[in-house]
Amino acid sequence: MLQVDNLNQYYGSSHTLRGISLSVEKGQCMALLGRNGVGKTTLLKCLMGVLPVAQGSVTFNGRDITKLKPHQRAGQGMAYVPQGREIFARLTVEENLLMGMATKSGKKASVIREEVYELFPVLKEMLQRRGGDLSGGQQQQLAIARALLADPQLIIFDEPTEGIQPSIIKDIERVIRLLRQRGDIGILLCEQYFDFAHALADKFVVLSRGEVVASGTQDQMGGDDVKRHLAV
Repeated sequence: MLQVDNLNQYYGSSHTLRGISLSVEKGQCMALLGRNGVGKTTLLKCLMGVLPVAQGSVTFNGRDITKLKPHQRAGQGMAYVPQGREIFARLTVEENLLMGMATKSGKKASVIREEVYELFPVLKEMLQRRGGDLSGGQQQQLAIARALLADPQLIIFDEPTEGIQPSIIKDIERVIRLLRQRGDIGILLCEQYFDFAHALADKFVVLSRGEVVASGTQDQMGGDDVKRHLAV
């Protein structure tokens, strides 16, 4: 589904990403691990077209999307739940959800599926509340719901547990697990909370100083070669 080959990126004279290669398959959760400042968010922004790729390629469903703009990648079936949520603070919950269907047309762009409320019941209760008035955990649920309304084939999560209370972390874990079990969507999960990632991942990669320093299957995540690169 998603294939990244020898991806390099620069910020000025700094070589921020060095030869990154990874793949995410349909029905699979890939965990992207690493300490703060190692290039995880930079990589995700390159995958979504927010930042340019200097060398290497990004392929999605067999198509080279390395040069596509973010909205074009969204139209191809990629969704992004960014670090910090980035919901529209002055729009209502309902309006934020409708923004998730911006790549669609006609009725498909105006009807919020009941499935979203089943996953996040609190959102149905708060449809007319402004996004900026929600708690951090509620905003995270809104950001995930907004991404799901685009009917993505691949969803990218950037630190979904950051600053979130434990009860809502459990809700988010439940939703990601359900998405994985559906088998029709690929998941790339960037996460610092090791136990959360370990519970959900099929495979993992660890970044350090902009390059992959460890990778493997879920049962290899607890190894010393992984933990020495993480704050666990």
